[in-house]
Amino acid sequence: MTIAEQKSDQKPGGSPRRRFAPVKVTVNGVEIPASAIAREAQNHPSGDPDIAWNQAVRALAIRELLRQEAERLDIVAEPLTDEDGRRETAEEAAQRVLLERELVLPVPDEESYRRYYRQNEARFRSPALYEAAHILFAADSRDTAAYAGAVEKARAAIAELQAAPDRFSEIAKGLSDCPSGAVGGSLGQIGPGDTTPAFEAALIHLEPGETTEEPVETPYGAHVIRLDRRIDGRTVPFEAVREKIADYLAESVWRRAAAQYVSILAGRASITGVDLGASATPLVQ
Repeated sequence: MTIAEQKSDQKPGGSPRRRFAPVKVTVNGVEIPASAIAREAQNHPSGDPDIAWNQAVRALAIRELLRQEAERLDIVAEPLTDEDGRRETAEEAAQRVLLERELVLPVPDEESYRRYYRQNEARFRSPALYEAAHILFAADSRDTAAYAGAVEKARAAIAELQAAPDRFSEIAKGLSDCPSGAVGGSLGQIGPGDTTPAFEAALIHLEPGETTEEPVETPYGAHVIRLDRRIDGRTVPFEAVREKIADYLAESVWRRAAAQYVSILAGRASITGVDLGASATPLVQ
């Protein structure tokens, strides 16, 4: 169901402008005011304010649904304080106890953990590391002329290296705009995320001892890259990740059970302005 009705108007000589009229949201006759939704939307950051609004509506509707059910069952609970010193409200405590009491949670066993490990082995590999060197011809990518000049300088350096590969360190010391030039362009060991995406992609496609045949362009300028050594990642033993897998599977089971429970409550409730169907029920917080 649509959370907001879209309207449009247009200033003279301008582009269309969107305006949204919030739809009235109620749970069993209890209205969730737009002011509360606006406050909650701050907890759902998004580049699209409409998405943040919709997520806030759903979160508040679910909380109201749970609040009403806890009240119906006369659940009263002592608020807890977490390790960061944050204390639950009385309503939050009651909803926590409601879910603890009502959710049926199958417990994953050892074979479930091992099966998940086997099926997702790629997730449990340490990342590859690269020992590399580069020659940087620095230029601001916003300066078209300067950047084109840096690319041409990098091409000239590549041509020199194709004729005399052993001159890489010498050329880096003489021409590189990176401080690594002082040590022949050596960057030491680098891993995923340590460089720009374009630089990392070039490394992945090089074999040890190879130098890029074309300049690698990044926001910092044009690079000539040499891969010296690749240290392949290794699979982490099951025993080292067993507890993480157990926690992940337990959380997944809880999420599914919570979604199903909210769907059941929503099916018995009268709700307007938001759809809390099973296919789209978010995690209950």
